[in-house]
Amino acid sequence: MKIKELQSMGKEELEEKLVEIKKELMKENAQIAIGTTPKNPGQVRQFKRTIARINTLLRSK
Repeated sequence: MKIKELQSMGKEELEEKLVEIKKELMKENAQIAIGTTPKNPGQVRQFKRTIARINTLLRSK
């Protein structure tokens, strides 16, 4: 997600989105651990970056 999209969200929405993205990241990591090749290898990196962006916004609010 883009930073502008995240900035427009409220604190509760950001927390919900954070939980959702963390679940998706766990699924992707599980697939990688099993040995299955993920559909989009860059997805893990995007999830991690989005989590960092959300955490930064939550700390500032």
